[in-house]
Amino acid sequence: MLTHLDSQGRAHMVDVTDKAVTFREAVAEARVRMLPQTLQMIVDGAHPKGDVFAVARIAGIQAAKKTSDLIPLCHPLMLTGVKVELSAEGVDTVHILARCKLSGQTGVEMEALTAASVAALTIYDMCKAVDRGMTIETVRLLEKLGGKSGHFKAEQA
Repeated sequence: MLTHLDSQGRAHMVDVTDKAVTFREAVAEARVRMLPQTLQMIVDGAHPKGDVFAVARIAGIQAAKKTSDLIPLCHPLMLTGVKVELSAEGVDTVHILARCKLSGQTGVEMEALTAASVAALTIYDMCKAVDRGMTIETVRLLEKLGGKSGHFKAEQA
């Protein structure tokens, strides 16, 4: 059932007034593939714009907090925790893991996905002058806890 459509098929914001407040958590990931020398520059801290991972981490956290401003039917949420982790994976990939938490009436999947996506876009923005061929890949929900639909865990890629 598509919960964002009313009986006439029109988009609307889901009313969560009567839903119980429960602990909810979501984890999402993204990968940015790039030239090996671009990743090495990031890891070595040699990028002329500064610490790429630090800036992408802050961008991801800020994005999670602004998700309802970006996605029209998302509820504004009082997040109680946002964590964005970035790490080198192999010789040509940055792996981004975003975790969002709250106690509330609706889930935080979109916040985690937004955090991972914006962190990836920030890496692209900071590094595009040296590597325009970067690709953002595998943006997906890894795990969701809490709420009526229960626990979801993605299968290994």
